[in-house]
Amino acid sequence: MFSTNQPTVAIILCLLTMLLWGSWSNAQKYVTQSAPLYVFYRDYVYGIVLTALALGFTLGSFGEEGRSLFDDMGQATTKALLLAVAGGLVFNIGNTLLTVGISMAGISIAMPVGTGLSLAIGLVVNYLAEPQGSVWLLALGGAAILGAMVFSALAYQQKQKKADAGKTPDDTRGIWIALAGGLVAGFFFRLISSALVTDHTSPEPGLLTPYTGLLFFALGILISNPLVEYLVRRFILTDESGQPTYGQTPFRTHLAGIGGGFIWGIGMIALLLGSKQAGDAVSYGLSQGATVVSVLWGLFAWHEFKEAPSTANRYLWLMGGAYLAGLVLIILARS
Repeated sequence: MFSTNQPTVAIILCLLTMLLWGSWSNAQKYVTQSAPLYVFYRDYVYGIVLTALALGFTLGSFGEEGRSLFDDMGQATTKALLLAVAGGLVFNIGNTLLTVGISMAGISIAMPVGTGLSLAIGLVVNYLAEPQGSVWLLALGGAAILGAMVFSALAYQQKQKKADAGKTPDDTRGIWIALAGGLVAGFFFRLISSALVTDHTSPEPGLLTPYTGLLFFALGILISNPLVEYLVRRFILTDESGQPTYGQTPFRTHLAGIGGGFIWGIGMIALLLGSKQAGDAVSYGLSQGATVVSVLWGLFAWHEFKEAPSTANRYLWLMGGAYLAGLVLIILARS
């Protein structure tokens, strides 16, 4: 299987995750212009599963290093497989809430709030489980990220003040739903990381290589999605009148949703390949720099703050600066 044991390459893979995870939500923005959110998310899940299968049967099976996909599945313990599946379940709940937050409040707001909280929780959980790097620099980096969340919330508040009086209540709920998603998603990486080997070239028995881990993680997302989708459509997104059903949605729109899952899945395997060399806390922290990328997409591609007052834009720049400062501190914590 393809792997790396070089710390520099591991950091680059984590930065690749940051870029990809900051970009998948563009597929959501595109799809939900003409189709309900559940249509996008269902295709997004299919995209992750197809990506996990493709990676497992190619990069995860070729070469002489480590174990091939089938060999790895055959020797894995039930505990390791269930941890990966549980990671997918937890991720699905948190990420579904985040996508709802994005649909209500926009990428520029929901991503910083949701992933910011997820990052803060993930830093603590992953460092306690695997104390690598400077705890003080990680703490300062996490504090900077929390500061960025505050600036993001202030920007949202300023934007809402200038919003039309006819805004729906859903718009004000978006930030809270994104927070709930971040609260849940902060734990998924620890679950799957606990199931993975620490040495890719000489993998420990019973544990999973990154490719097998991703496949069972995707399985956890797939089997949990019907229930999660039902609950979200029943209790949060109740108005789908006049919108096309899944079967009525054009094929190219389905492809966009699947593409969003592909982008996220490639980012996930890059993170799993690089996390052990970079350290779980550091690698997860770097991956959540996706927020800065997503905010830039929201501002310049989707013009989400075009009509917002100048005060809101100043808060957004402060948010970006605080987030970048947090990422730099997290990188330095590993050196």
